[in-house]
Parts: sequence; C-alpha cells; structure tokens
Amino acid sequence: MNISEVAAAVERNAVPVVFVNVLLQQLGLPVPAVPTLLLAGSLAATPFTLGKVLAAAVIASVVADWLWYWAGRAFGYRVLAGLCRLSINPASCVTQTEARFVQWGLPSLVIAKFIPGFSTVAPPIAGAMRMSFPGFLLAAGIGALLWAGLAMGAGWLLRAAVPDVIAVLDRNAEIAALVVALAVAAWVAWKVWQKLQFRRLAAFPHITPVELLAALHADEPPLLLDLRGASMIAETGPITGAVVAEQDRLDHAVRDWPKGRPIVTLCACPQDAGAVHAARHLQEQGFVSVRPLKGGYEAWVKEIQRSGSVKSDVLARC
Repeated sequence: MNISEVAAAVERNAVPVVFVNVLLQQLGLPVPAVPTLLLAGSLAATPFTLGKVLAAAVIASVVADWLWYWAGRAFGYRVLAGLCRLSINPASCVTQTEARFVQWGLPSLVIAKFIPGFSTVAPPIAGAMRMSFPGFLLAAGIGALLWAGLAMGAGWLLRAAVPDVIAVLDRNAEIAALVVALAVAAWVAWKVWQKLQFRRLAAFPHITPVELLAALHADEPPLLLDLRGASMIAETGPITGAVVAEQDRLDHAVRDWPKGRPIVTLCACPQDAGAVHAARHLQEQGFVSVRPLKGGYEAWVKEIQRSGSVKSDVLARC
C-alpha cells in the first residue's frame, strides 16, 4: 500500500481512525497521533467534516484521561510507580513530574498534551491527589481541544499542498521509509544512551534498610531526605524526622545542614533514580557522606515490618 492509498483510507474513515489513534496514544502506547491529526485535517472536505474529526479526537483524549484519572484515584502512587518503571530512562522519574504538577496546579492539565510524557502522567496524578472531577474534565477537555485543534487546523491550512507532498512521498517511498526508520532508531538510541548513562551514575555507594535502621538508633543518626512525590506521601504518610524535598529545590531543603553530617536520600523510583541523582548533587555541593537508600521506600517499609519496629519513633506510619 502506497502513501496515496493510506491517505485515501484515512479520508474515508477519518473519525474512527483518529479516535482509535488518539485513544491509544493518550493511554500511553508509542503511537504518534499528531501526524494523523495533521493528515486528517488536511484531507477534511468541509469545515463540518473537520469538526466531526476534531470532536472524535477530543472525546478520545478525554476518555483516556478519564481512565487514567480513576486509575490514579483507585490505586494512588502505585500507578505512578508503575508508569515510572515503564520508562526507558528511569532517571526521568514520575515524582519529578508530579512536583511540577503540584507547582502548576489545574492549568498543568491544559498544557499537558504539549509536553511529551507529561500527557500520560498528569491524569493519574490528578486522580491520586483527589482533584475535583468536574474541574479535571474541564481542564482535560480544554487541553485536548487546543492540542488536537492546533494540529488539525495546521493540516487544514496546508491542505492545498498535501496532494503534492503525497505525490512526492509516493515517488520516494523507500527514501521516506528510510528517513522515518532512521529517526526512530536515533530516538531509541538516545534513550538507550540515557539509560546507560544512568547505570554508570547509579554505581554509587548505597545504604541498605538494615543499615539505615541501625544508624537511626546511633548517637548521631543520619539526616533523611524524602524525595517521594506529594501524592505518595499523602497516601502512605510522612517519615518522622525526614525533610521532604524536590529535585529542583534540593539546595533549599539542605541549606542549614552541616556538610559533615551523614545524609540518606530516599525515593520511590525504579533503580532508586531520584535518590541517586539527589545524592550525587549533594556530594557535588560538598556534603561528604551522602548515600541513597537501596530499594527505596518499598524496601524500607518491608524492613520496618520484618524487624517489628513499626512503633519505632524513626517513622510515623507506613
């Protein structure tokens, strides 16, 4: 099937094609939606047809956001941790995205569609943080309308040039396919390189939950830096004595801490990504003894439960 046949198929079935494409993309599958929206907009015969396809895109986006919202509301931080584990680059932890969501509030849902990765993560964060459902739907709908409308509007404005572009692609189908394949390969290679870089950075001395529990009962216990997101802390409870911090505001959180005091960083990220980044940053700032907690918050809770120290004063509740 050549490019012109694909375009004809999209033109005949624009509403279902756009609906399914946008729904899958907004659910988190690696399916590009913007090229489909551009093509559908350029092939729309009338403004009425354009409106129908736009409505399909908005409805599909809001349905996906609604599903993610209720997943976050039902399962809380576990959904966010799961999304973090699916990331090719674990260093881009969901808790960092959550911090931005907390900072921006409701408007973040309007711009989420324009930020890769944030589009999928924002709705479950909104659910986990118990955002008002009517407010969530309104913001998600406005964001979807702007995102899909701009893409389809651009296609509509450029519709006169589409036949020529399709003809050129038909004549150079092999070259076009090669360019697309190279672009995909470059993106994957970049993400793999980021992951390998993180593995190198993660070769950092950790502290185990057993060692941390013993250290907290010492004469000079380490200072704890809690890097979990707001929804995780709200759901599972704070750790007594720990200072809650965000990656972007680490220096502010530790501004009064002595450089020689032992510090333990803790997060709820795959491969302790957030804790490792924080530990390295603090070490670069001159703190002489900083170690991330191996296994993060989940391993800490298991050790507390195993040791029977749930009532210990080193944490509030797990």
